[in-house]
Amino acid sequence: MALLPNQGEGRRPVWRAPAVQALLLFVLALVGANAIDILAQRAGLAAFSPLQTALLHGVLAALLARLRRMAVWWWFILLVFPVAALGVARLHLPSWLFLAVFLFMLVLFWSTFRSQVPFYPSGLPAWNAVAQCLPADRPIRFMDIGSGLGGAVLELSRRRPDSDFTGIEIAPLPWAVSRVRAAWAANRCRFVRGDYLRLDFADYDVIFAYLSPAAMLALWQKASAEMRPGSLLLSYEFHIPGTEPDIVMQPEEGGRVLHGWRM
Repeated sequence: MALLPNQGEGRRPVWRAPAVQALLLFVLALVGANAIDILAQRAGLAAFSPLQTALLHGVLAALLARLRRMAVWWWFILLVFPVAALGVARLHLPSWLFLAVFLFMLVLFWSTFRSQVPFYPSGLPAWNAVAQCLPADRPIRFMDIGSGLGGAVLELSRRRPDSDFTGIEIAPLPWAVSRVRAAWAANRCRFVRGDYLRLDFADYDVIFAYLSPAAMLALWQKASAEMRPGSLLLSYEFHIPGTEPDIVMQPEEGGRVLHGWRM
């Protein structure tokens, strides 16, 4: 690993969630696209084809998202979704398939709508970086918040059998997969299903997070209020605005930066 120089809310109303705002902009853009089509016809132009309407719908939705200063990925989603939906409709797929896809996405992402923390899998470079930061002179209690499929907890627990490793995941499908993986590997680590905001961070020596930019300030507030002196907060990729990390580590194998704050 290469060390780099240091770099320098309660729940919001549902209507302020990015997914809800994106839906509202999507509907507003649909109204706008149809209004433009009607005005064009009244001006003597030919009616828009479904593809032209979908393209216009997407462009308007993306522009509205940009004006609203939403994250770039929302621009892309709103831009391509109308055309993608038109294409899927023309495939004449069975209706049950849409329900199956919806249910799969629901159990995979679950409360991303509220938490603004999508499914971000880490990998071996991240786990190696975390392993180097763990205190080596004593057993520790480690918590991975938003543990996903459980890879980090399983790997670190295998390397440090002297310590207690736990992962918490709110989405049912990743949590279930991690439980099965732990049982299959006969690994003594634990996986619990729930919201990490309900944890008491004082119970752990190391907290590891791979969340999203939207969650970092709330994470810092909770960590600052609850974590004990001498404990360690680690965040993969995402920095906490307005703070100076004690650890900034770039994995040699590639991957994103690991930030750490000693409490």
